[in-house]
Amino acid sequence: MSDASDSLIPYDEIVQEALRAVVGRVLGQVEAGGGHLPGHHHFYITFKTAAAGVSIPTRLKERFPDEMTIVLQNKFWDLKVTDEGFSVGLSFNQIPSTLIVPFSAITAFVDPAVDFGLQFQASGDLDDDDGPDGAENDSATGPEDDSTGAPAGDGSNVVSVDFGRKK
Repeated sequence: MSDASDSLIPYDEIVQEALRAVVGRVLGQVEAGGGHLPGHHHFYITFKTAAAGVSIPTRLKERFPDEMTIVLQNKFWDLKVTDEGFSVGLSFNQIPSTLIVPFSAITAFVDPAVDFGLQFQASGDLDDDDGPDGAENDSATGPEDDSTGAPAGDGSNVVSVDFGRKK
């Protein structure tokens, strides 16, 4: 039996597109709810800063030339979700910024509150890397927030898609 990389049907692209639709649907629900996250949910979203369609301030692009992680928790505004991606306002070192991120640029989505995560390659990105740069946007964590920023557990709820990727 041959492997998925020999297929004339782009299964990996189809699955990654479907997983990115999960991110879009979740963010769309937050947008529809007035931009308020339900319960203790919060999201870590990692994306390729040089990917087509990404728009971030120059100072952030210089600081994160390859990849960065943002946190949607307490301090974000103007979340807008489209079929292609999302835009959101965040503060970095107390400087308000608007980021535009296409879903195709996202490499990871994690909701530590429920130990859920998705990982996939950015479209057109087949190189291994050393992992994402850390989350750097301002956060408002209070004493009731005991989150470490890393998903809890053994990672059994993380879905990784890397069909046809040479190991």
